[in-house]
Amino acid sequence: MATTTLTKNRRAAPTGPKDSLYHWEGKDKTGKIIRGEMRAQGEAVVQASLRRQGVLVSKVKKQKMSRGHKITDKDISLFTRQLATMMRSGVPLLQAFDIGIKGATNPSLARMLNEIRTDVESGASLSQAFSKHPVYFDKLFVNLVGAGEQAGILDNLLERLATYKEKILAIKSKIKSALFYPIAVIIVAALVITVIMLFVIPEFKNVFTSFGADLPVPTQIVIAMSDFFVTYWYLVFGTIFGIVTVISYLYKRSPQMQNAVDRAVLKLPVVGEIIRKATVARWARTLSTMFAAGVPLVEALDSVGGASGNHVYLVATKQIQTEVSTGSSLTVAMQNVDVFPTMVIQMVSIGEESGQLDGMLGRVADFFEQEVDDAVAGLSTLLEPIIMVFLGVVIGGLVVAMYLPIFKLGAVVG
Repeated sequence: MATTTLTKNRRAAPTGPKDSLYHWEGKDKTGKIIRGEMRAQGEAVVQASLRRQGVLVSKVKKQKMSRGHKITDKDISLFTRQLATMMRSGVPLLQAFDIGIKGATNPSLARMLNEIRTDVESGASLSQAFSKHPVYFDKLFVNLVGAGEQAGILDNLLERLATYKEKILAIKSKIKSALFYPIAVIIVAALVITVIMLFVIPEFKNVFTSFGADLPVPTQIVIAMSDFFVTYWYLVFGTIFGIVTVISYLYKRSPQMQNAVDRAVLKLPVVGEIIRKATVARWARTLSTMFAAGVPLVEALDSVGGASGNHVYLVATKQIQTEVSTGSSLTVAMQNVDVFPTMVIQMVSIGEESGQLDGMLGRVADFFEQEVDDAVAGLSTLLEPIIMVFLGVVIGGLVVAMYLPIFKLGAVVG
């Protein structure tokens, strides 16, 4: 039994139905059983095409794709690296997409890649096909792919994009790991305090009522807080939920709220400095990647602000773009916005004077990425004692306040 794959390159009408992948089985002219795959708009097209090739078809089955889960940045980064590697190795573009579709572990990603492949096969450029999926391929990605197509260096640009995606993904992962530990501890502490307030303290209150004696002031305060919590728990949780919802809603729709929240985040102790360094690293890495690809500086700045991930730097980048477009140097424009460290401005100045701006920006990104690595490594060591003190003061204080009457009663009895 032999296995082969028969495919037919054809141009589908851009407005027609999209191609699907079909598995087929049949016999060739010698009676040997063969199998393969074919992309077509329907089962009848597959059978007709195979008959013209002298294949007696016995079975045609459309490949089904499950719904899959959400496409992540990691999925896009991995696909970009695979596509760059295959293009550099001389694999034809459509065949590279076929390999990517078969190797995709996420069915949602496979479906999207199949749509992009169909668009390219129908005559669209790769950048045009990517631009139809702006949620996953941003303006920077599309612009760099388009520049690579026009200059005939698509494999080089995909290589740069893959490296850029991997570094940005790595720095985002470090920020998440830095924030995960304190947030997790705060959530657990909030749950413990809620249980104590709703269930534990009311039981102590019933016991203390039978004493018939005056309670210590700390105990009275804690019991009053518990009574309020038990009576108005829905109001407490509703208020917290409402505040979070309103801030989230306004953050997505109001530039003023985005600016206020992101500015406040940058001022947070310890964590704010890590986020600032990560933002500068992303900003420098994005501008370095686009400038090295031959994208004009003013046009490159269009994508840089959004890629930084912080609205303060987005606003600053727009101001930089305006000043550069009117003739100012990048160094002067960056000094005027006053959000970049002195070292970054000096490196940019050297890069402009030497004509190696992309290289200097790359070194800035490398430096701040290493700074983020070191800061995240030391953060857990710094936070552990702070969190232990926090838990001891809050939860330990509640416990001590509730045991004070028992200590007092023991002293009286003694």
